[in-house]
Amino acid sequence: MRVGGRLNNSFYDFNVKHPVLLNSSHIICKLLFNMYHIRLLHPGPELLLATIRHHFYPIGGRNLAKKVTHQCVKCCRIKASTVQPMMGNLPQQRLHLEFSFLDSGVDYAGPIMIADRKGRGCRLVKCFICVFVCLATRAVHLELVSDLTKDAFLSAMNRFIARRGKPRNVFSDNGTTFVGAFNELAKLLSQDLNLSAIDPGINFSFIPAYTPHFGGLWESAVKSVKHHLRRILGLTNLTFEEMATCLIQVEAVLNSRPLTPLSNDPSDLTPLTPAHFLIGRSLVMLPHPQMKTANISNLQRFRRVEYLKQHFWTRFTHEYILWLQERTKWRRSSGELKEGTLVVIIDKNSPPLLWLLGRIVISASWQRWHQQRRRHPDT
Repeated sequence: MRVGGRLNNSFYDFNVKHPVLLNSSHIICKLLFNMYHIRLLHPGPELLLATIRHHFYPIGGRNLAKKVTHQCVKCCRIKASTVQPMMGNLPQQRLHLEFSFLDSGVDYAGPIMIADRKGRGCRLVKCFICVFVCLATRAVHLELVSDLTKDAFLSAMNRFIARRGKPRNVFSDNGTTFVGAFNELAKLLSQDLNLSAIDPGINFSFIPAYTPHFGGLWESAVKSVKHHLRRILGLTNLTFEEMATCLIQVEAVLNSRPLTPLSNDPSDLTPLTPAHFLIGRSLVMLPHPQMKTANISNLQRFRRVEYLKQHFWTRFTHEYILWLQERTKWRRSSGELKEGTLVVIIDKNSPPLLWLLGRIVISASWQRWHQQRRRHPDT
C-alpha cells in the first residue's frame, strides 16, 4: 500500500510521490528506523523521520523516531544529564563563630613563576600560594611556599599558627601534601614524648575524592587571589620577597570585602568585613581617631573594646547568618536516583564514549543505618 497525495505532476521520484505505508509498531519498521539511525550517524528525531519519509510513510513515525533516538545507547551516553540535588545545608563550622580561623580550610594555588634574584640573567623558578580560609568569617590568610612538599606545608602551617592562632579543625582536599602532613603529625604524636609541648590539637578532615564543590569556600578564595594577581603582575616576575609582600597586600584587600550586600542608604553602618573580626576595622581604611575623654580609665576602655567586639558578633548573627539562609541556586532537585537505576559514571580523564556504566545498589551498612533511623528518628 502506498500513499496517494497531490504530487502526481511533480518531477520527484515515484517513491517520494507515493511512499510505502508502514505501521510503526511492526518489527520491520523498527529495524528500518534503527538502520537509518546508524547510517545517518545518529541524527535527531526530526532528521531521521524526514529522511525515512522520502521512501516510506510510517504511521506514528514521529513517536517511533523519538523512541529510537532515546533508546540508542551512544546517544544516551553523550546527552546524559547529571542528577542535581537541591542545595544542601551549611555545616556547623560556617555558622558558629567563636574566633577567627578556629575552623579553617586550606588549598594551594599556582604555580607562579618568580625570579631567583634581581637583575639580568635571573632564573625563573616555581612557587605556590598556600591559601587559608576561615570558614565562619571568610577571612583569608596567604602564605608563599617554595614547593609542594609536606615540609613546606608544615612550615607554612607554623607561620599561619604564629600569626592567626592555632586552629581547631582544618579542612582540605586529598592532596598528597595535606595527607603527608597529617601522617607526619600523627607519627610525631605516636611517639613517647611530652605531648603537652608538641600536641598541635588540630583535627584534619579531608573531603571525598572528586568532589571539589565540598571545598567551594577555599576554591572561591583561590579564584579571588588569582583575579588580583593577574591584574597586578601581568608578565612581571617578582622575587620571593616581592611576591610575599604582594600577597600580603592582596590578603588585606580580600579581607576588606563586605560580607553582606550593600544598601543605598547613606545612614547605614559600615559594611561588615572579615577584617572587623581580625583587627576591629577594615584593613584598607584609615584608623579612627582616639576617643579623648577626661574621665576614662582602663576598666572603662576595656568595657568599650568588649562592647565593640560584641557589636561585631551581633552583626554577624543578625546580618551575615540571615543572608546565608537563602539558596542562591539548586533550589529544586532535578532527577532522582533509585535502587537498580542504570547510570553513567563520569570520568573527567576519559572521553564520554569511554565512560563506564553502573547500577545503583544499596549496601548492607546503609540499610542497617536507615532501619535504625526509622526506629529511632531522634538519634
